[in-house]
Amino acid sequence: MKCLLLIEDNAEIRENIMEILELANYKVDTAENGKLGVELAIKIKPDLIICDIMMPVLDGYGVLHLINKNPELKGIPFIFLTAKAERDDFRKGMEMGADDYITKPFTEIELLNAIENRLNKIEFLKKKYEANAVGVYEMLNDINGKKIFSELANDRNTNTYKKKEIIYKEGNHPARLFYIQKGQVKTFKTNDDGKELTVSLFAKGDFFGYTALLEGTIYKETAEAMDDTELAIIPKEEFEILINHNKEVTQKFIQLLAKNITEKEEQLLSLAYNSLRKRVAEALITLQKKYHVDIPKKFSIHISRVDLSNIVGTATESLIRTLSDFRNESIIDIKEGNIIILDEKKLALMLN
Repeated sequence: MKCLLLIEDNAEIRENIMEILELANYKVDTAENGKLGVELAIKIKPDLIICDIMMPVLDGYGVLHLINKNPELKGIPFIFLTAKAERDDFRKGMEMGADDYITKPFTEIELLNAIENRLNKIEFLKKKYEANAVGVYEMLNDINGKKIFSELANDRNTNTYKKKEIIYKEGNHPARLFYIQKGQVKTFKTNDDGKELTVSLFAKGDFFGYTALLEGTIYKETAEAMDDTELAIIPKEEFEILINHNKEVTQKFIQLLAKNITEKEEQLLSLAYNSLRKRVAEALITLQKKYHVDIPKKFSIHISRVDLSNIVGTATESLIRTLSDFRNESIIDIKEGNIIILDEKKLALMLN
């Protein structure tokens, strides 16, 4: 049950609002002036504050100022109640950090909608998403309450790519978003000597190619089909409309991109300092997390040794020797080119 703090000096209005909120299944604490309201907020740390502006002892602006100065209270959604509707009052409240403004008299629906919207937005901002296309997909579903990307990908032109076929190249300008209906895709970077390093892996249900769209720049990597792959194509213009939905979308994309940077830094550290055995173990665990089907059997994947060595960042010969060692230690098995993980715990222990 969400806890709300109502700060209102008018006893009749305070009781009426409290009754409405309790009927809507909120826990409500009340204060009759701003000073008592701040003291109560510090004590109970409510999920949302509703505060009148014109009050004795300490007015609503003073309450908001003190709330924002307190690290434990800063960020709590704050809704002003006021009998005034002048433009200057709205501007002052919003500039100080208020989330919403309700002008008296208001209806029960107006009040409840304002509260619900603010609580939903704060829950959205608190939620953590994976820094990949799946995280983007979940995020946009949460924002709109429906599977936007699934609908966006429906009835689209579908392109088919053969194994090893290039989908886009590093240096090209992006014009579309890609959705994987079937198959697997990798993105990789190539140095001046032609050596490759795989930077991301994508599977059925994933979107990719959105980073360059968001940045408005060229592709920084090349995308290639790892096996026969079917992709739904979404035009750049429609994707831009989607991400410009509201400021919360922008904030979450910033978080996702920042987390992507962190993961790339960790990848660089792994390449620089981790042993080859540890990097191979890490790659196998990553593949398992990405492509494991939730059925009660050992994880198995058919991946070329060249592709796997590009993920690990080593020569193919070195990779093959390490896989052979893992096989002799009964950590994995290899049958008809398939790598089968036999002992997940031993692999995980190598990462510690």
